[in-house]
Amino acid sequence: MTGRLGDMIEQGQGKAPADLVLKGGRLFDLTTGHLRDGDIAICGDRIVGTLETYEGVEEIDISGRIVVPGFIDTHLHIESSLVTPHEFDRCVLPRGVTTVICDPHEIANVLGSEGIRYFLDCSLQTIMDIRVQLSSCVPATHLETAGARLDIDDLLPFRDHPKVIGLAEFMNFPGVLAKDPACMAKLEAFQGGHIDGHAPLLRGLGLNGYLAAGIRTEHESTTAEEALEKMAKGMHVLVREGSVSRDLDALIPIITERNSPFLALCTDDRNPLDIAEHGHLDYMIRHAIAKGVEPLAIYRAASISAARAFGLRDRGLVAPGWRADLVVLDSLEECRAEMVFSAGRLVTDALFAARSTTAPVGTDSVHAPQLSAASFTVRKNQTITPVIGIIPGQIITERRDLDLAIEKGEKRIDHDRDILKVAVIERHGRNGNIATGFVQGFGLKRGAIASTVGHDSHNICVVGADEADMAVAANRLSEIRGGFVVTEGGKVVAEIALPVAGLMSELPYEAVRETLVPLRAAARALGGTLEEPFLQLAFLPLPVIPHLKISDRGMIDVDAFEIIDP
Repeated sequence: MTGRLGDMIEQGQGKAPADLVLKGGRLFDLTTGHLRDGDIAICGDRIVGTLETYEGVEEIDISGRIVVPGFIDTHLHIESSLVTPHEFDRCVLPRGVTTVICDPHEIANVLGSEGIRYFLDCSLQTIMDIRVQLSSCVPATHLETAGARLDIDDLLPFRDHPKVIGLAEFMNFPGVLAKDPACMAKLEAFQGGHIDGHAPLLRGLGLNGYLAAGIRTEHESTTAEEALEKMAKGMHVLVREGSVSRDLDALIPIITERNSPFLALCTDDRNPLDIAEHGHLDYMIRHAIAKGVEPLAIYRAASISAARAFGLRDRGLVAPGWRADLVVLDSLEECRAEMVFSAGRLVTDALFAARSTTAPVGTDSVHAPQLSAASFTVRKNQTITPVIGIIPGQIITERRDLDLAIEKGEKRIDHDRDILKVAVIERHGRNGNIATGFVQGFGLKRGAIASTVGHDSHNICVVGADEADMAVAANRLSEIRGGFVVTEGGKVVAEIALPVAGLMSELPYEAVRETLVPLRAAARALGGTLEEPFLQLAFLPLPVIPHLKISDRGMIDVDAFEIIDP
């Protein structure tokens, strides 16, 4: 950069041809909301001129087009896209997402430091700028068995890495409020740096105590009222729209020009099929504008407001001196990228092909016990049973205390009321735990679905209308080294292998996307009613999201933060 600084000054003044000039378009001025005519001159990775006329060594005619800053996804887990960081780069960058701030805690819960190191190595090779938050809660709680544990001494060696921003979502908010020593050690080490939050439904004095720990951003607001309280108390609210957690419509009322400096966008968990069918941040922008949000408000949230929230001071505006992350659009309302520039480079297939690669890790991480139908027996005498109640479009679940029949000392599945069995099987080879409970809301009339993607400890999670099919599905996951499986009548009817830590495929994202189509159809053929049954399944073992969950240790009352009888 230093060697080219003089060139940037010369080219900005028009005293020398710019390396690249985008001619004939208009830029969207995020300071005023106006569309402004003029060329955009680029030297290396930096914008050096706007609103004037320039000559360039290379010139691209963008007449009739609008240029906006590259989009920033402020919170996501790349693993949830089911593809490696390199394939995620190729999948999402052409849609205008030039920066992502990821928390690799999915792979960290399986592989520990090795998983974080893998993501950091990949981040040095991708075209998209991948920034990493260091996973703060591995395991997320004491109520589950993870494949690894990360204490503060495990995180500190990564703190000064050029791609690291700070400490990732602090999910254990009860631990923060109780001043748990392990939580305190991590929080104290990152005071003065960025600490990301995760506190669903936390309000009032508890929220104040949580924020007093120096936590500044959070993506778990599911109502406008909750988001406004968090904003009023100094939080930068990250509006989320994932494949399961869909909060955008609920938060549309707060996305205003006045609030936009304190808002950003994120996807958290979004799979390639959803990205192909609907989009990524581009979808959020389109949808918000269609719902009446001012373009200035949503484009600010997608770029400059996001950059400021995470201390990325070099990006977020189309202006001289700013990083040349640019999206050329057909219109603000449609938000369909026609060209994308990442650090001044036009995004093309050739650019992706020139990247270095990183060898996959954790390709033998599934070490679960062999199971039979009897493995899922629930022997209890009390008919009143805590049942996990699914709320479509949310990862928050309800606790429903329902009366279940008991036959020969066993609690039974109730197909008529859509009450199925759910089980979590420890798969890291640590203790072989198996816990079984009940769930309502999947709609399955027969068969089973199973996954090694089970936030955040990523044990095997299986839901079924038949115990024998549950066993077939769970056993098949061990054979394919992780993934998703659908079974019926004792046979596997659909599957996708995710051998990289049991979370990601080594295949191109197009192949993963195409495999998800019959997988989703197979789940629906069993009677499934959820649009994203596998991602919904993946959140059932997450004991930091209210109200009732399940881990390999048992049913979890999240509000009481304790294990209860099924």
